Amino acid sequence: MGTGKVVVTGASSGIGEACALRLDQLGFHVFAGVRKQADGDALKSKASERLTPILLDVTSVPSIARAARSVGDGPLAGLVNNAGIVVAGPLELVPIELWRKQFEVNVIGQVAVTQAFLPMLRAGRGRIVNMGSVAGRSALPYSGPYCSSKYALEGITDSLRMELQPWGISVSIVEPGAIKTPIWDKSLADANESLGGAPPQLLELYGTALARIKKGADLAGKSAIPAEEVVKAVEHALTAPKPKTRYVVGSDAKLRMRLNLLPDRTKDSLILKKLNSIRVE
Repeated sequence: MGTGKVVVTGASSGIGEACALRLDQLGFHVFAGVRKQADGDALKSKASERLTPILLDVTSVPSIARAARSVGDGPLAGLVNNAGIVVAGPLELVPIELWRKQFEVNVIGQVAVTQAFLPMLRAGRGRIVNMGSVAGRSALPYSGPYCSSKYALEGITDSLRMELQPWGISVSIVEPGAIKTPIWDKSLADANESLGGAPPQLLELYGTALARIKKGADLAGKSAIPAEEVVKAVEHALTAPKPKTRYVVGSDAKLRMRLNLLPDRTKDSLILKKLNSIRVE
């Protein structure tokens, strides 16, 4: 059973919600970061009285500071940096403001939250779990913003793990493949909206590839594994006597990791062959 306080960001739905509820079941006092009060109320209705929703926007320094005050002084047993978004599309077509948004949420936001809670984690010799992705170690075409943000999180995790070693603070990263969460549908809708303003001549150049990548994302979402599989990794990272530094979750993630053993051009060829085999109407 867990003890102490744990903060989970991005707990409104999907993996974050599942993590918050499981850690609550284990006996932790979970502070669940949500963007809207309604999301917090919905989460609270599924949990014990211990779970405390906190309004938290990881891109806002004042919001992070208020969240830290809500958690209060004293030791913190764990921080799960789960908040994240997906920005997808050809590098040439994704607006620069969306590139900035991708990194503000998935990279800068994780650092800002970690900085805010590190004094409490040091006091409690707590643990940090960053929610990465197989995309952070195996990039796919037309998902450069998301993949690069997760690659950045890998570097942050590795540096932080060594920096915090003197205080016995464990730092792990979870690297899931396709997981059944609302982020799939949202990312496809956002991609359609963001690319709609691209010049017609450029959209035409990428038309077939975009249709295939959207169909592939839809298929991956339908065959994805439950968020509970990721929760098991997070639970282990927070409670095991010897947590792993990395947790690869899902058969698709493990396959893509094996592809990394191949020469780059061979790997590229296999990925593009798979993409080009997707039939679109």
